[in-house]
Amino acid sequence: MTTDFQLPSRRDLLKLAGMTVAGSMVPLPAAASLNAARVVVVGGGFGGSTCARYLRRLAPQVSVTLVEQSQRIVTCPFSNNVLAGFGDLAAVTHNFDGLRRDGIKVVQARAQEIDADRRTVRLDDGVALPFDRLVLSPGIAIKSNSLSGYDAAAEQSMPHAWKAGPQTLLLRRQLESMDDGGVVVITAPASPYRCPPAPYERASLIANYLSRFKPRSKVLILDQKDSFSKAGLFREGWNRLYPGMIEWVGFSMGGNVVAVDAPRMLVITDFEEVAADVANVVPPQRCGNLAWNSGLANSAGWCEVNPRTFESVVAPFVHIVGDSVLAGAMPKSGFSASSQAKVCARAIVGLLRDEEPPDPVLINTCYSLLSREYAISVAAVYRVDDTNEIAQVPESGGVSPANASDDFRKLEAEYARGWYASITSDMYG
Repeated sequence: MTTDFQLPSRRDLLKLAGMTVAGSMVPLPAAASLNAARVVVVGGGFGGSTCARYLRRLAPQVSVTLVEQSQRIVTCPFSNNVLAGFGDLAAVTHNFDGLRRDGIKVVQARAQEIDADRRTVRLDDGVALPFDRLVLSPGIAIKSNSLSGYDAAAEQSMPHAWKAGPQTLLLRRQLESMDDGGVVVITAPASPYRCPPAPYERASLIANYLSRFKPRSKVLILDQKDSFSKAGLFREGWNRLYPGMIEWVGFSMGGNVVAVDAPRMLVITDFEEVAADVANVVPPQRCGNLAWNSGLANSAGWCEVNPRTFESVVAPFVHIVGDSVLAGAMPKSGFSASSQAKVCARAIVGLLRDEEPPDPVLINTCYSLLSREYAISVAAVYRVDDTNEIAQVPESGGVSPANASDDFRKLEAEYARGWYASITSDMYG
């Protein structure tokens, strides 16, 4: 990945965001097969809501139903701000009023079972929704029994907060209650997992809070990897903003976490027991429960799809986008889910019209805040290569430059906030 990166203008970012579905704002011509078509979308996050909205924009005559068990969505992106004290959960909470205004039927229920043969989704209230095409965006689930000692009870004393909401607030309260001079331990899992840079952004923003209110404290990252996303830029920022406060221990240095002892607040590695005053345990993950329980995942716990349509390789007429998907070189991120959702929407409309879907262009942009006015970023463009895998287009993106000025990092933080406002508006209106 090239490091010759120029910070794009806001207009450039919006133009990049539209690349995946060029012309998608113009509805496609009507066809008889579209007029009676029913598409059910399960999951109201970055993938599901985006797909539902773009289906309506591309083909207003198609019936689109969004199934989501929560009345509101709390996004993981920008939820780390809550830990730093930069905002509250209300700032990252969204409802579905905009989707309803678009003519999308929003059903508040939990999807329990998929009958691919009959093409129905059974909800927890007993209703079976028929579909011609089904889109799943179920997010991630924590791998049970993947980390010894980390069970439902341990989550309450060592929260993962990898699904934004109550656990985010729990972790925040624990930070507030910790004495000055305490140790915050963050564990980072092996890849793949949701949002690769997020543990390191979280460490940064926790350090920001501690530096202001508990400056004798320390953040220790125990990592099951020997490298991580934007590592050089994170380390540069840590040295500049929080010298001596954040320590990262990689796999080969003894950072591999094998167990936890929640009653004693111990995180156990291959070589030692580490005492924590606050422990943010981010365990290994797999695809969301609906996809897992429906037999749509491989042995590693992730869903394989056709990279041109995001149709499951094991269940015809069922499409999967977002964190649950194995998408080649694309990371599991909110922007990736949004990009995949737009490609999926365009492919579904083509399939309903008995047309061959176009070759997709996918993108990802990821900002990480290290403080309120300091951010770093990475961007890339992806296409399907000759081996039928999603691969990064050479020289298509890169990370923001090292040793940039404070003004540059402040501008990136402004772009990060602009990105969040733009993508959530695109999702929810």
